Amino acid sequence: MTVTALEIVLPGKVAPDGLRTRARPLPEPAPGQVLVRMEATGVSFAEQQMRLGRYYDQPAFPFVPGYDVVGTVVGTGPGVDAAMSGRRYAAVTKTGGWASHLLMDAADLVPVPDGCDPVAVETVLVNGITAWQMLHGLAKVPRGGTIVVLGASGGVGSTLLQLARHAGISVIGTAAERHHGMVRELGATPVDYRDPGMFDTIRRLAPDGVHAVFDHVGGPGLKRSWQMLRRDGTLVSYGAASAKNDDGNAQLPFITAYARVKQWHYSPNPRSAYLYSFWDGSRRKDEFRERLARDLTEVLRLLADGALVPQIAARFPLSEAADALTLAESRTVAGKVVLVPDAN
Repeated sequence: MTVTALEIVLPGKVAPDGLRTRARPLPEPAPGQVLVRMEATGVSFAEQQMRLGRYYDQPAFPFVPGYDVVGTVVGTGPGVDAAMSGRRYAAVTKTGGWASHLLMDAADLVPVPDGCDPVAVETVLVNGITAWQMLHGLAKVPRGGTIVVLGASGGVGSTLLQLARHAGISVIGTAAERHHGMVRELGATPVDYRDPGMFDTIRRLAPDGVHAVFDHVGGPGLKRSWQMLRRDGTLVSYGAASAKNDDGNAQLPFITAYARVKQWHYSPNPRSAYLYSFWDGSRRKDEFRERLARDLTEVLRLLADGALVPQIAARFPLSEAADALTLAESRTVAGKVVLVPDAN
């Protein structure tokens, strides 16, 4: 079976309209591999950072971006169960997802429940795993607790709101005023992140402090996030969006945040602080795959049961990835921008 894949290539540090399209013949799946026909892939903050050359450990230009993918197996290599063919799976790729077809290790695929829309699954793939691991793995917020989610209208943020609601946890979510309706619909109390008095407003809503703060912004505001915690609270830092367009060393914001978080975590107080990394432990490949599959399976179960509602900002054909990336970077939409196959 010979397949020619349509791929979107990031050739260097370019504007979104600098993305390139290429057709590339794919070889037969090697032992342990499968050929996947893409049905949905996402546009995330990671691709935005990769475009600027600021994502940790990104490959050398040129390369095909695409952090995660949902698709159907259409070919199997030697040593792979042929019954995988025709079934839908989800996988985290880090790069390579912006393609009509991909060759992947079968061990990286997680089955998608029957009846789930691939676009819906895409919205909770990396976002869902991240939110699940931070909420239930690191923060361990008790039922009846209160948390703050910065960027509550984004992909990870909106998923955190729903997982928290399902777990009986109250949420205060920061977002632009135009997205406050969405935040309320997801069961959270919205606060305008553009308001200079945002932290004071949150303090009035939770005068005794909150059980956890999930901060993807970093920068000087990280200290204010730490100060919002109650005595036994937990800060989870998982990004440095405030430094997205900064010049200079791309790793400096993360190094600074890591130093602060470690200092706070080990200082003599009952509060905790963590710097979350999706790829933590990935060098222990089997253990990492097992944890990822376990957590994603839980998230997909909630999606299938209707406890998670996909937040789809927009859908674009794969060939219009430049427009999709432009929209995602505009910060005008809520939820996730998704790429789907071009119509035949």
